[in-house]
Amino acid sequence: MGEPAPGRLRREAPLVPAGSVAGRALVSVVAIMTFLASLAAGAALLVAGASRDWQASIAREATVQVLPAAGRDIEADVGRAAALAAAAPGVASVEPYGAERAAKLLEPWLGSGLDLADVPVPRLIAVQLGSGAGFDAAALAAALAAAVPGATLDDHGAWRARLGAAAGALEAVAVALCTLVLAALALAVGFATRGAMAGNREIIGVLHFVGAEDSFIAREFQRRFLRLGLQGATIGSGLAALSFPLAGLAADRLAGADGVEALFGRFALGPWGYGAIALTAAVTALLTGWTSRAIVVRHLRDLA
Repeated sequence: MGEPAPGRLRREAPLVPAGSVAGRALVSVVAIMTFLASLAAGAALLVAGASRDWQASIAREATVQVLPAAGRDIEADVGRAAALAAAAPGVASVEPYGAERAAKLLEPWLGSGLDLADVPVPRLIAVQLGSGAGFDAAALAAALAAAVPGATLDDHGAWRARLGAAAGALEAVAVALCTLVLAALALAVGFATRGAMAGNREIIGVLHFVGAEDSFIAREFQRRFLRLGLQGATIGSGLAALSFPLAGLAADRLAGADGVEALFGRFALGPWGYGAIALTAAVTALLTGWTSRAIVVRHLRDLA
């Protein structure tokens, strides 16, 4: 029998054998890390989208509150305040809340079946704003204060600021989680690379001694670990992509599904969300290969 061709020898005996890097374990680690990072990225996008929707909805509304005052007709005050609000620039419509509806709003705190006829319950007027930018909250507030004692305007600016701050905090937490997950992945790849180098130290030493370029040795490790990283990242990102629609189906079956949907929407990531998951998978795979290469290069420099 003749000797095998050199190219065949290289294919059958790679510099970094699959078994030397505990391939299955590393693929599992990469898959788990990618899954967690993708969940964090997707959740951040869901929260950001929900926050934008909340703020846009609140920005289109304002509320006038009319407090009952001794010696004044509350119905007349509500009508006067509603007329002033309707005449203000930028206001599309107004809806005064009647006494029964105002009492209904207090039921979550006071309970039902109470007689509030003698209680000075504030009256509310819902103000729907137009799409233009002509609404002047300060001017309307001043007009209400001058014409109707006890009438105040709330343009929901404080709520918008709080929602924005809360969404920003959640997004920062998601970014921090992604950073920690990627850092943990880099450490795991580093340990796996050192283990592979320890198992092949004789081969690496001989290649380095006979003059093999460091870039060649490092590239062999990078290719092997990049392949493992791609396998794990594909598994983890695929599971993360499936988790969001499954979470939406589970939320539909919950008793409090309306509240969950109001908080996160319908768990619909959209193109940007799935693009973020794909980007996370790509970053994870590239980080796996780059980390392995960097550690090998540093080790070879120490041998010089």
